[in-house]
Amino acid sequence: MKKKVMSLILTSALAVSLTACGGGGQESTSTTAAPAETTKAAAENNSDEAKEPAGGEGGSLVYWSMWEATEPQGQAIQAAVDQFTKDTGITVDLQFKGRTGIREGLQPALDAGTNIDMFDEDIDRVNTTWGQYLMDLEDLAKSANYEATANAGLIAACRDVGGGTLKSIPYQPNVFAFFYNQAIFDEVGLTSVPTTWAELDAACAKIKEAGYTPITCDDAYITCMFGYHMSRLVGEPKTEEIVKGGQWDDPSVLATAEAYADFASKGYFSETIASNVWPAGQNQELAMGTAAMYLNGSWLPNEVKDMAGDDFVWGCFSYPALDGGTDGVDAANYGAQVLAINKDSQNAENAFKLICYITQGEFDKMLSEMSIGIPADSNNTEWPELIACVKPVMDSMAIRYPWAAGAEANADMTPIIKENFLKLCGGSIDAQGFVDALKKAGN
Repeated sequence: MKKKVMSLILTSALAVSLTACGGGGQESTSTTAAPAETTKAAAENNSDEAKEPAGGEGGSLVYWSMWEATEPQGQAIQAAVDQFTKDTGITVDLQFKGRTGIREGLQPALDAGTNIDMFDEDIDRVNTTWGQYLMDLEDLAKSANYEATANAGLIAACRDVGGGTLKSIPYQPNVFAFFYNQAIFDEVGLTSVPTTWAELDAACAKIKEAGYTPITCDDAYITCMFGYHMSRLVGEPKTEEIVKGGQWDDPSVLATAEAYADFASKGYFSETIASNVWPAGQNQELAMGTAAMYLNGSWLPNEVKDMAGDDFVWGCFSYPALDGGTDGVDAANYGAQVLAINKDSQNAENAFKLICYITQGEFDKMLSEMSIGIPADSNNTEWPELIACVKPVMDSMAIRYPWAAGAEANADMTPIIKENFLKLCGGSIDAQGFVDALKKAGN
């Protein structure tokens, strides 16, 4: 059954069309921002109770974060924590663990009974890998009227991955889609984004004829291309079933391989795609203006902004629909980092107040601006100019895929799929060779 969630409601719906964003004076598609006083007032209203220390004595919290203290996200969170402590008298032991530190250290620490009140990480990892440690936040959210300004689609996604209950609060939303160089599209006369595979084929042909590489990718993201195509054909639940069960004789596997073998034969992929190690594709090809498109996340423009330069204008479109397929362009891997409270915490109310500080009002806006990310608070309607092109895509989402759209559902097969899909796109094996390699590895 498809994982249906509510359509994202950030502002009024925008028609899906060719949308560009970027620097160099390009006009953004984002709506007008609320005045600074309004956003600050929203933050204050959302944490009125937090500003009165419990019993006038303050308290303390322990918070493990996935970020480094030097990262923009870490700096914004630190600012929110500092203001929280100033307003409430509640001290916070904020420990920046980094990705490796929290992924390797959180579960053993929780199992050992370490005092950790709250933590953050990716929506799927928090709710799935660490789901047994999470507190139910429904009552706390209701008490704070949290959903009045929250992104409805992301809250629905959190409930979905939480087994129907709100166990985490989203911040720094993201979506995975095709990102492209608007200047190349303009040069070759592409006035609308591809919404079908045939339209993508036609766009690639024009781009190649003009002397550019239509599509680049690398070892970090190639499985996403396989997963998206499979999920467009048969839906993400079926894709997971195929990958987990080793059902490589399913016709959708060969059909996916044939579609990519066709593109490879037409020269649509980077000549170095088979050997590209991240971040080669995004840094050396897309940002340098030699490649036009790259299937990636909404964090991409920020990652390459210094290399791409101020004049680079970004565009974004959802992975195209396929003839006779199950899912359309309203399906994608979208989500957020999330904050969660340890079910054994003795400071849940104060922890939730801190969550409100981080994810609402001025500090949500600060986090968005500093990291060039999507705001989580629906009152923060102004998006960073660099990613304004993402907004119509994000607004259109209705079906949520997990990471790689099911392609990495079997950890044992992920490296096999990665290796052979790179070979397929590079032209060293054909479609049947790809299927045979998966079958051989699964035996």
